[in-house]
Amino acid sequence: MPIIKSAIKRARQTLKRRAQNITTKRNIRSAVKVFGSDKNQDNLRQAQSKIDVAVKKNVISKNAASRKKAQLARQAKEEVAKPTVKAPVKKTTAVKKTTAVAKPKKVVAKKSAAKTATKKSK
Repeated sequence: MPIIKSAIKRARQTLKRRAQNITTKRNIRSAVKVFGSDKNQDNLRQAQSKIDVAVKKNVISKNAASRKKAQLARQAKEEVAKPTVKAPVKKTTAVKKTTAVAKPKKVVAKKSAAKTATKKSK
């Protein structure tokens, strides 16, 4: 724990700023999650706005914000490009499954102990 008065104040300020930064990052994550669940222009605008606020507060860098916004825009563009008409469902005919019959295993007779004993003695 700091002893000097200015260091004590700096520690207090750091704690407050850290809490604000965490809140700002949490807002970004929640806005991106909302956009991920329902990709529409309004949610995209909200997420990009939260990212811009974080840049203004120096929580994230400009390049990181630009990258995140570009990723979101690309996802929104892909969502719009998806065809809205569903493909017709193919009807399948019921095919009776045949069960495979297991082949019986060959029974191999073991050599008797007497025969093996005589071969060893020779």
